[in-house]
Amino acid sequence: MFDAVAAGSGGAQALRLLARSEHSRRLAGAYAVTAAAREAGGTVAEEAENAWRLFTAAARAAPGEAAAVLTHPSAGPALVGLLARLTQREPQEPPPVRWFTALAAAAVVRAGLPERVEWPVDGPSVALPSLGRARFPGAVPGDRAEVCVEAAGRARITVPGASPADGPVTVPGQPYHSEGRWQGAHLLTTLADDAPLLLDVLDQPCFPKASRYRAGLGADEVSRWTAVAREACRLLRADHEDQYAELAAGPRLLVPLTSPGRGNVSGSSAETFGCMALSLPRSATGFAVTMAHEIQHNKFAALLHLFDLFEPGGRERFYAPWRPDPRPLLGLFHGAYAHLGVARFWDRRRETEPDPTLRHIAQVQFARWRLGAREATHVVLASGRLTPLGHRFAERMLNSLDALCRLPVPARAVHRAESTARAHRAAWRDRNGRVMGAGEAELQPLRR
Repeated sequence: MFDAVAAGSGGAQALRLLARSEHSRRLAGAYAVTAAAREAGGTVAEEAENAWRLFTAAARAAPGEAAAVLTHPSAGPALVGLLARLTQREPQEPPPVRWFTALAAAAVVRAGLPERVEWPVDGPSVALPSLGRARFPGAVPGDRAEVCVEAAGRARITVPGASPADGPVTVPGQPYHSEGRWQGAHLLTTLADDAPLLLDVLDQPCFPKASRYRAGLGADEVSRWTAVAREACRLLRADHEDQYAELAAGPRLLVPLTSPGRGNVSGSSAETFGCMALSLPRSATGFAVTMAHEIQHNKFAALLHLFDLFEPGGRERFYAPWRPDPRPLLGLFHGAYAHLGVARFWDRRRETEPDPTLRHIAQVQFARWRLGAREATHVVLASGRLTPLGHRFAERMLNSLDALCRLPVPARAVHRAESTARAHRAAWRDRNGRVMGAGEAELQPLRR
């Protein structure tokens, strides 16, 4: 399985295995948060102990529901960020145990346990990760949210200190539902085995620097996302079976970002396995290749939680054929693996695209990214910082890229791809300094 993932794929089986490992990691993180809070003592310990009690009670009553909360992409940054705050020697502010409490409250609601949970809010939005969020326009930081689950399983959220107009909000019993001041995830389409592909904003502390739709999405915007996403998934299902299977088994939450103007942006985070952040692509093909790209990042990030592929440290910065800025080894390795997936996508697209103009674009993209990913993989292998397992992983990547580079591509497409690559490198040198040219035996890293 390790070698299959390293070669660029791994399929649905690999995604399911990585998802289980991420669940185990987050469960360990929840316990580590509780243990660190005990060391801190006081109200921090009391709040964390109560959150742990609630979460474990939910896990005993409804293991699948508790797991759905813990594997939600927002749980990773919450637990890792809270643990980092709890273990700081001289914290600047109280650790946000409310993040852990919100996870526990969501688990209690999903499990239908009769409980009352309260925690301080950050502002007018009260989130229950994996379920959605309630709006209390009059709420301010320091107010306390309260979730009450009745014996019949119905849950209501209140913020007693907010405006009198901000009455209770009932958590809907059905998923992917928005009504009144409650906003749930939007169901874009259903994938293989009834797996949902969802669109939803993520609450802090996820993607804190991203340009997001902080107030949610309107109906027209959701309709645009739905139309393009469905067409992209039809394309993947018909022509890209491996990548479609990985999408259905793995990352299934899309987080909308606002576009920077020209082009699209997308990204993943090491702690948000299961989701991809992106601005709305203009075409189904653009949407499909973006998802293929981000699936690779999801796999690689989860794998790095299991294995040490390179030695830590090192201040080197390297040229990456897809970035305007110098990249550390981690970023270069991540990007090379992602663009191996991109090259595989365009290889298949050039075979199945019926439109001659679009087929030529696919040929160019294939030639461009097989070259860029192979170049970067050579640099990774020559870095001197790979562990034996990391060397094995990169060698499997290189074997796949070598095979792709042996495939015939029309000369006109190769020329355009190589010209684009040279122009990118020249612009990068002008911006960041000079490195040895592509095609020479070694690329000299910048030292910053």
